[in-house]
Amino acid sequence: MAATDETGPAGQNTTVPGTPPPAGPPVDPAPRAGARMPRWLPRAMVLALALIAVFQLGSWAFHQLTGLLINVLIAFFLALAVEPAVSWMAARGVRRGLGTFLVFVGVLVVGAGFVTLLGSMLAEQIIKIVEDFPQYLDSVINWINTHFHTELRRVDIQENLLRSDWLRNYVQNSATGVLDVSAQVLGGLFRLLTVGLFSFYFAADGPRLRRTICSVLPPARQTEVLRAWEIAVNKTGGYLYSRGLMALISGLSHYVLLEFLDVPYAPVLAVWVGLVSQFIPTIGTYLAGALPMLIAFTVAPWYAVWVLVFVVVYQQFENYVLQPKLTSRTVDIHPAVAFGSVVAGTALLGAVGALIAIPAVATLQAFLGAYVKRYDVTDDPRVHGHRGSGAFGRRVRGLWAQRRPESGGAEPAAGAGAAGAGDGGTAGA
Repeated sequence: MAATDETGPAGQNTTVPGTPPPAGPPVDPAPRAGARMPRWLPRAMVLALALIAVFQLGSWAFHQLTGLLINVLIAFFLALAVEPAVSWMAARGVRRGLGTFLVFVGVLVVGAGFVTLLGSMLAEQIIKIVEDFPQYLDSVINWINTHFHTELRRVDIQENLLRSDWLRNYVQNSATGVLDVSAQVLGGLFRLLTVGLFSFYFAADGPRLRRTICSVLPPARQTEVLRAWEIAVNKTGGYLYSRGLMALISGLSHYVLLEFLDVPYAPVLAVWVGLVSQFIPTIGTYLAGALPMLIAFTVAPWYAVWVLVFVVVYQQFENYVLQPKLTSRTVDIHPAVAFGSVVAGTALLGAVGALIAIPAVATLQAFLGAYVKRYDVTDDPRVHGHRGSGAFGRRVRGLWAQRRPESGGAEPAAGAGAAGAGDGGTAGA
């Protein structure tokens, strides 16, 4: 007889429909004693640690060499600026090294002569201010006593000033800060020497540097590098041309004012204002305007106020009218792009970034412009700034036409008659 009892072997392996299957034997989560670490894991850990170490070392080296990299960048743009003059001399038989040396000597002679003349003038004016300071103080005290009915005396003010704690603390802080100022001056001279040497080598060995770069590139890339170099030279020269033109306009404007006020050394002060305000970014305007104000104060205190007002007004005219126009014409970038590049350069590299931002952006824009595919622009009036009425305008005119008959008058009747005639004509047709 067949075994059909549920307690038999067949019945033990069957499950009732609707019930979950019986759970299997428990699995031990612990690894076996003979299991090994994957072979790739130690090498991956060593590689990850090595990458982290290389990144940390590179970051440290970059931060340590940031000053040197900025100096090299400044030197490169200075070399681009003198490249046209050096190339012009080299085309006429002068060796590039000698031509570069002559260009740098000319710049140094002009700069040293200007600084010497300006320094002597400034020293004379400072001596005059110190000698005439009691007279200025007496005139200010008399004006205060006359208008505010006070009884101030210059002797009392001098004694209070000499006995004040503020003057004592200022003298002590100045004495302790002499070493810091000396260190900053020496650091500035070393930085200037570094920039001068790098710029001289870049300008004198420009062809060799280009050949070295092109020797590691395929011919197609060599053409692109040479074209980018030529664009950089043209844009940097255009930027310096625009700065020189603005310096000339600024110097002439301030010269007219200083001559009108009969301020001494007006030509030298005009040259100072033009050069400093254009070629020293961020703080150049304030340095340029402070010296004419100081010299004008020696003539008459109110003249310093007039100079201050003129400097502020002219600066606004230059920032919003003159500079965008000249920069967009010589460097061929939009005024808004020029302003944004200066702001971005200042945020990244400070004064250096503000100085080289415009030629760098102009070079990048001109270089990438060759790779942007351009199409013919449609004759849509909106391209020329003539906006059409659109659907909204047509809807407004329709609503206005519907409301006009409600206002009454002969005009709606005539319109109705015309409409009736039109309907009749249509019907007749």
